[in-house]
Amino acid sequence: MEIRQIRDGDTLTLEIEGRIDAVTAHDVGKVIENGLDGVTKLIFDLKDLDYTSSAGLREFLTAQQIMEEQGSMVIRHVNETVMDIFEETGFSSILDIEE
Repeated sequence: MEIRQIRDGDTLTLEIEGRIDAVTAHDVGKVIENGLDGVTKLIFDLKDLDYTSSAGLREFLTAQQIMEEQGSMVIRHVNETVMDIFEETGFSSILDIEE
């Protein structure tokens, strides 16, 4: 898995490529813990994300909770496989997902 961070003022875009699983979710968590100071808009660009496990879902939820306090969060470019996971787990109704 690879995470590219693009900061533009108070907006942070995280482009995630590969798979988020029990091992790699920790890397996403580190970015969320350490990289959101001063961020009022968080964008997850998942165009290159192939899969997310429950560990990855937990990290998205953590980011959502943080951003509810300091701004907003959106998830973009979700492929069909990952969208199926969001829908099956009910996360599609919790997260702000743009087509």
